[in-house]
Amino acid sequence: MIDPVTLGRRLHELRGDRGLALKALAAAAGVSVSMLSAIERGEKTPTVVVLSRIADGLGLSLSRLLAGLETDRVIVRRAAEQDHVAEPGGWHRTVLTPVVPGVNFEWIRTTLPPRCDAGAFPAYAPGSHEFVAVESGTLCLGVGEADYVLNAGDSLYFPADAPHSYANPGGEPCVYHVAALIMRPRENRTFGVSPV
Repeated sequence: MIDPVTLGRRLHELRGDRGLALKALAAAAGVSVSMLSAIERGEKTPTVVVLSRIADGLGLSLSRLLAGLETDRVIVRRAAEQDHVAEPGGWHRTVLTPVVPGVNFEWIRTTLPPRCDAGAFPAYAPGSHEFVAVESGTLCLGVGEADYVLNAGDSLYFPADAPHSYANPGGEPCVYHVAALIMRPRENRTFGVSPV
């Protein structure tokens, strides 16, 4: 388990060591200033994807960023600690998985209202994978140029290095789960230079 206050202190120290303002690191990492500030204060536990972006912004690997912070090999994430994200268009995501150092894996439960299109998502880096399982309703999942219609109980796997999209064409809410292993290419960062 990673203590959010200890993680926040580590991020604050690393940012200070590099002479980065909160705004500069937020821009380099592609996260909001308010999110980064809440993480540094220990008020919010970031997802693996967000932590990976912050590590990139600091010029570190995720495992190096989290080295020494893990206090237990078993990590429990209580329901009250799960991130709930309300998206434009009325759809809702819940990140179910805890943050595990060095593992870019997330399990997300999504609810799409009737006739809701969640939009298109870009291709992730090669080696990324997504597994989708529909709990209720109907899901139209686009992968590349192909569309797949999944009903309650159906599941699908696809390599996530292709553009993909999610939509509910039906008249009832659609609830589905995504188990994703998302690889992100590392970028070399130059500190002291304003992000473009």
